[in-house]
Amino acid sequence: MAKLETSLIHEGEHFNTTNSVVTPIFQTSTYLADDIDTFSHAAAAVKSPAFYHRHGNPNNSQAAALIAKLEKKEDALVLATGMAAISAAILAVVKSGDHIIAQHAHYAASLTFMRDFLLQYGIEVTQVDQTDNDAFEAAIRPNTKLIFVETPSNPNLDITDLEYIGKLGKKHGILTMIDNTFASPINQVPADFGIDIIVHSATKYLGGHSDLTAGAVCGSKEYIEQVWRRSLLLGASLSPFDSWLLLRGLKTLALRVRQINENALVLAQWLEKHPLIRSVAYVGLKSHPQYTLATKQMKGFTGMLAIEVDGKDDAEQFKRAQALLSGLDFFHNAVSLGGVESLITHPASMWGAHQSGKNGNQPSFSKGLLRVSVGIEHIDDLIADFERALQEI
Repeated sequence: MAKLETSLIHEGEHFNTTNSVVTPIFQTSTYLADDIDTFSHAAAAVKSPAFYHRHGNPNNSQAAALIAKLEKKEDALVLATGMAAISAAILAVVKSGDHIIAQHAHYAASLTFMRDFLLQYGIEVTQVDQTDNDAFEAAIRPNTKLIFVETPSNPNLDITDLEYIGKLGKKHGILTMIDNTFASPINQVPADFGIDIIVHSATKYLGGHSDLTAGAVCGSKEYIEQVWRRSLLLGASLSPFDSWLLLRGLKTLALRVRQINENALVLAQWLEKHPLIRSVAYVGLKSHPQYTLATKQMKGFTGMLAIEVDGKDDAEQFKRAQALLSGLDFFHNAVSLGGVESLITHPASMWGAHQSGKNGNQPSFSKGLLRVSVGIEHIDDLIADFERALQEI
């Protein structure tokens, strides 16, 4: 069996039916059929790469095959965005009257989809503390169909015990699903712990260059067919060009993530010692309350940090956080994460609309909290950037 780095280059090459070494962009919406039998077969096939773009595309098929291999699943489907993947993945499992167990800490749009959209269709969601294993089992009802987790979580970097969740799902006959975006399959393979469904915002680490939007769902062939059938009606097809960009990005995934891991750990250790930084949340630091669990289920600790700027009160923290954001040169103030460039955002501003407090389930964020996505720049430059900016606040 080929090693990971080799699979990233060669997996799914059979979908490239040309003599081009690099898979070309199959920029077409429809495909010529040689005869009626060929047409009928393509029309009925699941994820046919040569019928009509909403059904499939050779670029999409190759990207899906590669991501499925990375996540150790039978099959995968790529879609237009991470939220397209998450929503289609959930809707392939639940119907009106069903119940989902989720966490307090999830990507904000995932929470909105579960708390607002699904509720309108009679699907209930219970949110629990992801660091409390017993809370998951206590939340199970007779109509529970899905346990949905995210680890490390966005943006607070808490860890969910994947081995426990995998066993809990099997014990009660409940499907388990994880958003593996923050970790990437280089750092964490949830299938090793019995997780049934893996979703990604492929916009992030999988693409890696902040120039595409895409999502991925991984699971059994039977399950992916269900997701695909829903995607036909929802219409969230990934464009051929974005799929081609995703394939390009995946080739360097292992190299990028390993450099990002190395940079992030060194930066986190440096920031933890700085007097103007109150706290650093990074799962690779021994000070992280779940460091032992992280080392058990992760091979690397990602490029994601959450730092809290010190201050005597909320107003001073907010002022200093703003000053730090403005003073950095290499860390750009922009949403998203997982690219080759370093980014930094202010969660309380970015997710303010999602934490209105109407149900008390969404954690509030300190005014001094900043989420950092570390890139592949030289670590000396990244540290110097923070050192200079912190001196000026």
